[in-house]
Amino acid sequence: MQKRGRVKVDQFHLPAATILRIMKQTLPEHAKISKESKEAIQVCVSEFVSFITSESSDKCRLDKRKTINGEDILWAMETLGFAEYIQPLKLYLKKYRSVRRLFHSFLSYFCDRL
Repeated sequence: MQKRGRVKVDQFHLPAATILRIMKQTLPEHAKISKESKEAIQVCVSEFVSFITSESSDKCRLDKRKTINGEDILWAMETLGFAEYIQPLKLYLKKYRSVRRLFHSFLSYFCDRL
């Protein structure tokens, strides 16, 4: 929502409901999360994503590309000192791409049958 040339700050934050769901998955069932904690985590997570995305975007610009891909994100994370997350993310990216290929194969198969 824009108002007189200003952009609402919340537009740049990840959805609070999504972040809360992830937080609840990692905490004990009976744990309570204060409003201030939810907001602080929302800001931190959003800043982290912006930080990584900005670095990835800079790399793409230098490579004369317009699209950020998974490898760019991994490169940015390593460059910015988050190397300990690279292996789990590589595994996730590999599984994601595998499932995506499988989904597209099934979709193609069924569409050809129509």
